[in-house]
Amino acid sequence: MRAEQNQLLTRTGPDTPMGQLFRRYWLPALLAEELPQPDCPPVRVRILGERLIAFRDTQNRLGLIDEFCAHRGVSLWFGRNEENGLRCSYHGWKYDITGQCVEIPSEPNNPKLCQRMKLKGYPLIERGGVLWTYMGPAEAKPPLPEHEWAMVPAANRFVSKRWQECNWLQAMEGGIDSSHVSFLHRHTMKVDPMFKGATQSHKLNLGDLAPHFEVVESPGGLYIGARRNAEDDKYYWRITQWIMPSFTLIPPRGDHPIGGHCWVPMDDENCWAWSTNHHATRALTREERDAMVAGKGIHVPLIPGTFRPTANKDNDYLMDRQAQKEGRTFSGVEGFAMQDASVQESMGPIQDRTRENLVPTDQGIIMARRRLIKAAQELDKGIQPPGVDPAHTRVRSASVLLPRSAAFHEAAEEALMPEPGSSHATV
Repeated sequence: MRAEQNQLLTRTGPDTPMGQLFRRYWLPALLAEELPQPDCPPVRVRILGERLIAFRDTQNRLGLIDEFCAHRGVSLWFGRNEENGLRCSYHGWKYDITGQCVEIPSEPNNPKLCQRMKLKGYPLIERGGVLWTYMGPAEAKPPLPEHEWAMVPAANRFVSKRWQECNWLQAMEGGIDSSHVSFLHRHTMKVDPMFKGATQSHKLNLGDLAPHFEVVESPGGLYIGARRNAEDDKYYWRITQWIMPSFTLIPPRGDHPIGGHCWVPMDDENCWAWSTNHHATRALTREERDAMVAGKGIHVPLIPGTFRPTANKDNDYLMDRQAQKEGRTFSGVEGFAMQDASVQESMGPIQDRTRENLVPTDQGIIMARRRLIKAAQELDKGIQPPGVDPAHTRVRSASVLLPRSAAFHEAAEEALMPEPGSSHATV
């Protein structure tokens, strides 16, 4: 990759091509539980290089506005959330959920001055236990996405987020790199409770450590097919969905819930890693939910009161060399998500892709980069990017056995674009 291409893909500030592309999508900004009730404390939000403040007003309306008061630049995190507005604690200037100043106590007889004081504001809407924001031009605002995990009943899903200390792109690329599973996660797959009982899937996964990759464009992103040999003249296909700009769906194993991720840039050197599990046809069991809360599967234990993982770069991810040597983990790091984060963060805050050497199993990464670059270039010409249409988000990952002669994306079409409420296609 050329240095200028790496620059284009990794920089997401307000005036960058990739930043403009991200701003055309509804993005997860907060967990709904972070703003649990009207007039609760405001929450700082850092997203796409902007520092914002989120709050829920007296009438239960949601606001996402510039963090800093228009008067003297004080952070509104110190503000009082009361009487349908957020009041700066320094001089009492008050703002509504749109960022409009509605009161300047020192200038009670100057309504025009108050009207001129308006902070930047973005819509904030709740769906699927998540508060979503759209940060692009108002006239181009698309309908809310309809990712299946956000549309199923609350009992059928679990959503978490964590702070990842690297650029969004290397985190996302790890999510569409299926070939690493047979190595980095090989021992964890056998013991993690979120994969318990998926014997056939594990056997097929570990029985062929050199998967063949086929990648096909989908309406909203990519179908990334990892093909492994199976018995009876069939192939075992694990088909990952990548939905622009940064959503993925992990192929299921057995009757376990489908997993997924979304990586949202905080700034160029940090991102929010969102993790979802959902089942289309049943509620999550108590055992599954307890395991997710405990940080199993694709979720992680967090430092209390924060979204920073307990295992992080400051403590070398709690590396256990003895466990690595004895084969209890392949890398010495515990848990799927932190195994991924540890290697991704080890590349540095922003990976220098001019030094990498890609191989055929990196097709998904190559095509995702090309699709992102093309979408950013076309957006500059006024062309709407893929993945904005809600229909592009009504998709599912799948793990299937298919005849060796079949084109995977055609043979598995019903599984990849399913009827709502239908059963998962899984092995």
